[in-house]
Amino acid sequence: MKETIMFVRTERLLLRPGWADDASALVDAISHAPVARMLTRAPWPYELAGARDFLARPHTPAAPSFLIFLRTAGKPRLIGGIGLTPQGDAAELGYWITPDHWGLGFATEAGRAVVDMARHSLRLPRLHASHFVDNTASGHVLTKLGFTRTGKIKPMTSSARVGEALAIDYCLELDERSGCVDFMGEGSLLAA
Repeated sequence: MKETIMFVRTERLLLRPGWADDASALVDAISHAPVARMLTRAPWPYELAGARDFLARPHTPAAPSFLIFLRTAGKPRLIGGIGLTPQGDAAELGYWITPDHWGLGFATEAGRAVVDMARHSLRLPRLHASHFVDNTASGHVLTKLGFTRTGKIKPMTSSARVGEALAIDYCLELDERSGCVDFMGEGSLLAA
């Protein structure tokens, strides 16, 4: 079966699937304790073998997973990751940005592109997302993207935290006929 590869360009970013050649750059970008503490599935410490395993996963249109590159005059620079994890008839949005690029609107810019893809290309009725309660910046990003809190808070596991922490659940209706339901997946704060 032939893989479909999707690329997304925004004003400042290039979102594309990760390739084997990205392994070292991925390790450099995600290997920050403050990043790993906010993710559920990233192994910690993050090593080259983990990056290679993540990058070897098949790319599918139903579950897009992108590395986020800052478009520069030269070679684009890897600054994060974003993707959708299918959850029944919906999907869960997850993302991360390397600390040097926090507070510059990159998560929101990448998020808008992926939400647009979910709405128009994938025709999903809704998206879900969550963040650990101590990651208020992620809550601000989700609110800017149009997500609302579901009212549910649930413990989620993080490798970097070596245990569980409480996470706040959000939902975004993409189709006015669908309603956001009380939902909290198994933990899909995107991890590479």
